[in-house]
Amino acid sequence: MRLSFALGLALSLAALAAAAVSLVWTPHDVAALAIADRLRPPDAAHWLGTDHFGRDIASMLMAGARTSIAVALVAVGIGMGAGVPLGLLAAARSGSLTDEVVMRGNDLIFAFPSLVIAILITAVFGPSAVNAIIAIGIFNIPVFARVTRGGALSLWTLDFIRAAEVAGKGRVRISAEHILPNILNLLVVQGTIQFSLGILAEAGLSYVGLGAQPPTPSWGRMLAEAQTMVTLAPHVAIFPGLAIVLTVLGLNLLGDGLRDRLDPRLRGRA
Repeated sequence: MRLSFALGLALSLAALAAAAVSLVWTPHDVAALAIADRLRPPDAAHWLGTDHFGRDIASMLMAGARTSIAVALVAVGIGMGAGVPLGLLAAARSGSLTDEVVMRGNDLIFAFPSLVIAILITAVFGPSAVNAIIAIGIFNIPVFARVTRGGALSLWTLDFIRAAEVAGKGRVRISAEHILPNILNLLVVQGTIQFSLGILAEAGLSYVGLGAQPPTPSWGRMLAEAQTMVTLAPHVAIFPGLAIVLTVLGLNLLGDGLRDRLDPRLRGRA
């Protein structure tokens, strides 16, 4: 097992474990305020210290992992659930009006980054984690559509696909039975990458106030609240920043490792 893949797997599992454990236990109540204990440095009672409201940072990081992972996971599900069928349809109708409409629609979404989409959605419905999910999910749709279409197009010219056409199978059935299973490796790798980007996007949206709202803990909002206290209590900003960096790094390393293992052209090299 490559060191980078093992490290990525360990960091990813650590984030998932923190999120799962936070469902049933955290060292302290994340909603409990203790002004007398504000900005305490790490000690035996508070492993990572407390913030400006006296809340336990370790507990908030665990609950924040739950928020970030949930938002990113649902957003990737939206992108994959809509983008994969569109990509398969575009590849099956390559060169047709359907293909052109799908690809130009992708270009239109790419013209508006997730932050801009979130601002538009927030202006109508207000800031929330749900709106962040919608914004990130919409941005993921063209990503999966392009990856799916590119992988599918390379298969439509192969002999076993021609044999399926000669056997009388329609393009939709061929896409479901032959194309999709053979590009799952691409989708798994891309899903891992988009998952890490989703966590980063959620943190960015929460940082500017468009993501999860109080009292729901969020890594991005923890950073936003700590930015004026970096010199006074650096631990308040350091630990949420490290959580974001290590989680995104772990998922990226995991995605690279999965690509090396699932891609036949890179398997021998890995």
